[in-house]
Amino acid sequence: MRVEYINPFVESAYNVLKEVLNSEVNRGDLYLKSTSMPVLGVAAVVGLAGDVEGRVLFDMTKETAINIAAAMLEGMDLEKPTELDDMGKATITELANMITGQSVTKLHNLGFQFDLTPPAIFTGENMEVSDTGVEALIVPMEIPQGKIEINVAIRERS
Repeated sequence: MRVEYINPFVESAYNVLKEVLNSEVNRGDLYLKSTSMPVLGVAAVVGLAGDVEGRVLFDMTKETAINIAAAMLEGMDLEKPTELDDMGKATITELANMITGQSVTKLHNLGFQFDLTPPAIFTGENMEVSDTGVEALIVPMEIPQGKIEINVAIRERS
């Protein structure tokens, strides 16, 4: 996996989280994962197809997702969510859209052409993600609301 594919996602996640949550973001050490791995409980998945193919997964616990949704909805005269309801899921989907949109703009500016799928939200216990033949780069991000792992598995189309 080439670093030019990864950096836009790392930079965009950092910038968007810092802006929309109005808080500090600490990036942990990146690591590669080549086998299936458990999902933390809530995952927003965006697929990519074109010059590059693969997916980006925004992985977090249910508690972190609720905390992020509450922070993003703060000031909107809405009740603070205590469960990951439809509004909370839509908020996490919008966060994934914002990060991915900024990343895609950066990749397009580097000359890569591809399409995205709309984010899909998966929730539950004992889930795992497996990518055949593609290593996933995991970028952990610590925020006051919890931890998000940006899980990027992208390769050039053969």
